[in-house]
Amino acid sequence: MKMTRRDALVMLGSAGVPEAAAGSVSFLGPLARRSPGRHELDQEARRNLLYDLLGDLPDRQRAITARLVDESERDGYVLETLELDLNGIEPVPAFFVRPPGTPGSRLPAVLFNHSHGGDYDIGKREFLEGRAYLQPVPYAKVITGLGWTGLCIDAWVFGARGHTSEMDTFKAMLWHGKVLWGMMVYDSLRAIDYLTARPDVDPQRIGTLGMSMGSTMAWWLAALDERIRVTVDLCCLTEFHTLLRCAGLRHHGIYYYVPGLLRHFTTADINALIAPRPHLAVAGRSDPATPAEGLDIIDRELSRIYGEMGAPDHWRLVRYDVGHQETPEARLEAIAFLQCHL
Repeated sequence: MKMTRRDALVMLGSAGVPEAAAGSVSFLGPLARRSPGRHELDQEARRNLLYDLLGDLPDRQRAITARLVDESERDGYVLETLELDLNGIEPVPAFFVRPPGTPGSRLPAVLFNHSHGGDYDIGKREFLEGRAYLQPVPYAKVITGLGWTGLCIDAWVFGARGHTSEMDTFKAMLWHGKVLWGMMVYDSLRAIDYLTARPDVDPQRIGTLGMSMGSTMAWWLAALDERIRVTVDLCCLTEFHTLLRCAGLRHHGIYYYVPGLLRHFTTADINALIAPRPHLAVAGRSDPATPAEGLDIIDRELSRIYGEMGAPDHWRLVRYDVGHQETPEARLEAIAFLQCHL
């Protein structure tokens, strides 16, 4: 009998489920199981394993340099246009924003992770200008209005780094033992290093926030870096095995896929590494990028883990009757959560 595309996905999905999940999974992935990322296991070892899956990455200890390209007043805040050397391969353009009139103060900082949206030209400008699926006031103005600082970098293949297509970059990196998502995550981790070294940033009060691709970056970063005190992810908390079962891989760009990931982690496993630090997830009930069944799995697992760690109010999943967008209510939730925990 001829194998269909869906049959192949079924085989791939079931082959990727860890042995520990036997008897508690559907054919395409877990419905409910004991997560290997539970807090009673060695979180640091799990964190190192997750990082190792990201391919051949530059040295985490290499020196970071920053060049101030321009400084100006914009929309009630100070805007620094920067060029950062984070990876030793190509410069990383960035925007840093801060409230005016705060010399010598160490302020909280939010690393804002821009989205994908199929528009490679925007990149970090989303931080200053917003996007159609975000609320009208850009997050740079929101963050500085709260008295905080903020940073947003151009991810690989976006903004000023859009010299090569996403697909071509993914393929070329793979040939060299690198993973596009790994290189993106690496740059964002080094952006946290940069933030903690700034004299106007309080290194004990760093949060991360993002929409869509930026949402995924927010929870990966928080899982890998305990310096992140609070995480807000908007519309991209996707359970991998559910996405396979729903044939929804097309809803995520090629950047999203990490070789070998499903042999070791579910989405809940990765997010368990954030616990017990505060984490707010926002989702649309009709968003095909985040199937409802998968959100149920993640919510059930993380609610249990946060409860066992004595911090049940530090995990929250809020859903709205929309697709892939931030609602006015979601914006208020995000701001309130950041204010409470940052």
